[in-house]
Amino acid sequence: MIQFKDLLADTLPSGVPFRPLWSLTSWDKRFNAVDRSKQVRVLKYDYLLAQEVVGMVVPGGDVKVLTTNTSALWTTADLAGHRVRDAEIVAIPWGGNANVQYHRGKFVTSDNRIAVVDDPDLLGTKFLFYFLKNNMDTLSSFYRGSGIKHPSMKAVLDMRVPLPPVEVQREIVRILDNFTELEAELEAELEARRRQYAHYRRELLAPNDRWEVHHAPLSEVAVFRRGTAITAKQTSLGVIPVVANGPTSTYSHGESNRSGETLVIARSGAYAGFVSYWTEPIFLTDAFSVHADESVLRPRFLYYWLQSQQDSLHEMKQGAGVPHVRVREVEARVVPVPPIEEQERIIAILGKFDALVNDLSIGLPAELAARRKQYEYYRDKLLTFEEAPA
Repeated sequence: MIQFKDLLADTLPSGVPFRPLWSLTSWDKRFNAVDRSKQVRVLKYDYLLAQEVVGMVVPGGDVKVLTTNTSALWTTADLAGHRVRDAEIVAIPWGGNANVQYHRGKFVTSDNRIAVVDDPDLLGTKFLFYFLKNNMDTLSSFYRGSGIKHPSMKAVLDMRVPLPPVEVQREIVRILDNFTELEAELEAELEARRRQYAHYRRELLAPNDRWEVHHAPLSEVAVFRRGTAITAKQTSLGVIPVVANGPTSTYSHGESNRSGETLVIARSGAYAGFVSYWTEPIFLTDAFSVHADESVLRPRFLYYWLQSQQDSLHEMKQGAGVPHVRVREVEARVVPVPPIEEQERIIAILGKFDALVNDLSIGLPAELAARRKQYEYYRDKLLTFEEAPA
């Protein structure tokens, strides 16, 4: 895959030339901290306010809406009017967190800093995009500020860009485009499988004529227990996940206070109401666990049912400051209790879907994670060059 890098080493044994970004690109604004000799040409664009962006987004449009975050928003030339531009560009946000976007074609923009390449026979725009993506740590270090961060454009324009032969640049772009396309296909398949999983979960958990329905408040078929308050400083050295108000553990501890199958509902914060399921020992802190009466209700069946109620559990959040959910209100929710054999049948079916779409060690998430890791490895290899002596 990267044999041409070996060829490049034979062709240019002393390395490839590097040049500062300002000498290769023109930007949309004259920057006060940048010497005027470094900005011979400045391009002007009309910028959209956030409320304007919301008002013009339509499905099926042919004009890209460049927000300051990577997004898939489009509009039409009729709605965008005179603000439409047609170019091949890279963009970084003027405020917020570092991000790099590439677009070729018609677009309108919110508050981004936009660059075009001056000589495409010397530097490919998409090669520049991938180079910047591969140097996000460096780019991020240029964003500063106590509130909304802004980039030091002097530092950005002084970044040194490698200039291998344009044929090499195109081959690198082709390889990385293939990785990007494969990743997009896997993400689309994973999303489709998640929708399929949610559909079957709704169907399987809906009462039907296969089993005699029995409904009960959660308080009658399960026990709710609060976690133990603890901070990171109070933990002892260990590998037991500390579970609180989120989808993942935040740190580890030396002992557990829950073992076996444990359902957890986040009690407060942005994730209040979030349901998670654990089979390993955990230390539960600012959340509560739900322990099913296994003579009538299997814990994993209850987990799947609570998962199906996730949106409404989030809607139970209260409080103007830190939102929270109340245990007694969750306990009052009525759960369907089918016969144990039917619960186990549903568990077996949904377990396969759950592993396919959520398990990071198998299934589509594992494949997607492996492809991303492979992509990042090759991107780094392909975009790392030895600089030729001046």
